Amino acid sequence: MKVAVIIASVGRPVELARWGEHCRRQTVTPSEIIFSTAQESDLPAGFDDPDVRVLRGPKGACHQRNLGLASLTSEPDLVAFFDDDYVPSRTCLEGMVQVFERYPDLAGASGRLLADGINTAGITFDVAREMVDAFDASGEDRPLNLHPIIGTYGCNMAFRHSMIQGLRFDERLPLYAWQEDIDFSRRLLKRGRVCRTDAFVGVHQGVKGGRTGGQRLGYSQIANPLYLIGKGTMPVHKALALMVRNVASNHAKALRPEAWVDRRGRVAGNWIAVRDLVTGKLKPERILDL
Repeated sequence: MKVAVIIASVGRPVELARWGEHCRRQTVTPSEIIFSTAQESDLPAGFDDPDVRVLRGPKGACHQRNLGLASLTSEPDLVAFFDDDYVPSRTCLEGMVQVFERYPDLAGASGRLLADGINTAGITFDVAREMVDAFDASGEDRPLNLHPIIGTYGCNMAFRHSMIQGLRFDERLPLYAWQEDIDFSRRLLKRGRVCRTDAFVGVHQGVKGGRTGGQRLGYSQIANPLYLIGKGTMPVHKALALMVRNVASNHAKALRPEAWVDRRGRVAGNWIAVRDLVTGKLKPERILDL
């Protein structure tokens, strides 16, 4: 199987530039590596990696991933999307190939995270690399198991290329495009299974730079789930639980917020979304005006 790797990135030149080396360390060589960026500063000055094709287009996770999909040239069997701050095991792509070969009805999958820094101050690259190196050295089994999930996790997700033909990420979810991974993979369920597996492994650093501002994310925490309910790609109970959990957490922590989270901005965004919901103006794209 041929595996194409697409990385959509904004504002993280150091993390993005590491991906050429990440891919060269893999036990399965990717058929192509695409960096989908929005501006010149998304890469270090003078970046030149012969193994990488750099694209530039509209800013936003959905726009950038779609540009990557539209630009594939190697006719891959699998397309792997990673966050720029994901650090893969050396056998990450090999595990993807093995699990998709084992299960012909598998349409999409996310792998096992040794650690996820998204809800903490983050994990440094050196620590993340030590963790994946220790995993690789341990010889630990990578079971080709499948566990049903609500949807793939955007930091590490692979899709069978033949099953995503004609499918694109929803560009009505702008910028950080919160929950776009769930929306995309839920639309795949009519074509095949979407699961979590231990077959491929890595660490998500959870780097804070380059993320959507607090007010915009707070708005998306209400607008995006409601939009996905309307599309039929997020179950009502899942959307309501997600909104209640995030809104409650923002308000409870606003007086003593974590150093790495703009809780007050998120609270403001939550209330702007509530106002727009009442006045009939609520839509995901409104964050572009905030």
